Amino acid sequence: MSDQDLNVTAKLINGGVAGLVGVTCVFPIDLAKTRLQNQHGNDIYKGMVDCLIKTARAEGFLGMYRGAAVNLTLVTPEKAIKLAANDFFRQLLMEDGGQRNLKMEMLAGCGAGMCQVVVTCPMEMLKIQLQDAGRLAVHHQDPASALSPSTSYTTGPAPTHKRPSATLVAWELLRTQGLAGLYKGLGATLLRDIPFSIIYFPLFANLNNLGLNELTGKASFAHSFTSGCVAGSVAAIAVTPLDVLKTRIQTLKKGLGEEVYSGIIDCARKLWIQEGPSAFMKGAGCRALVIAPLFGIAQGVYFIGIGERILKFFE
Repeated sequence: MSDQDLNVTAKLINGGVAGLVGVTCVFPIDLAKTRLQNQHGNDIYKGMVDCLIKTARAEGFLGMYRGAAVNLTLVTPEKAIKLAANDFFRQLLMEDGGQRNLKMEMLAGCGAGMCQVVVTCPMEMLKIQLQDAGRLAVHHQDPASALSPSTSYTTGPAPTHKRPSATLVAWELLRTQGLAGLYKGLGATLLRDIPFSIIYFPLFANLNNLGLNELTGKASFAHSFTSGCVAGSVAAIAVTPLDVLKTRIQTLKKGLGEEVYSGIIDCARKLWIQEGPSAFMKGAGCRALVIAPLFGIAQGVYFIGIGERILKFFE
């Protein structure tokens, strides 16, 4: 295996390990974010803590990890693609490797955001259905709308008793809508992830550069972790309105009286009219608490070089 192949493999391992560790740590907060963004008004949950307490009481500890299996399965390729793609585009666009160029760094981030949605969109499509099932279970439903075993899991009223599985949702979407069903909300995902990456990667690179050790040429783990947390929280809050739109659009099952959206513009218009501008920032605190440690861990693992250490062990 060539040095270049080893380098790529190490990056993929680093991204995968970072994603697995990060998701395990912050998934309950991500579940709270999804449920807060999907509820109309404050009829069920008053905030993140209230949501987590009610979820734990109603569904048990494991209920807070509903949908985690999908994330844990797909987060490895997602994070690996995101981090490796950013590195690839940075090397491609900044050939001299010396002088920092903010425009090129932002362009590299844009490329990384575009690449990752291949995995991100179907992953979040499945995850959101599982995460929101508990909210729908306590939402007032029309008894006649219960999902029978023969009813396909497509848009419409939510089931009152039967919780979906990732396999059921994926199969029904593929059966009824084809591959396009798994990529519902692709436009909204791109609108969220591209600006996020444009903000995150240059901000992280410049923050991390402040702590580079002259002897090793690398920042310490603590500095890389902190830089990832700061850059991640700033980028996460900045794109929260787009994340709210994406979550609403990708949610297949609706509570009684909840809106169905035909697209990004329709969703934004209805959200503004019916719930006001503050609705666009629903779950912002949760999102910052999810993304900050997630990307802090990711960059910490990446800069420690766990992938390189693993490959060296097997040489």
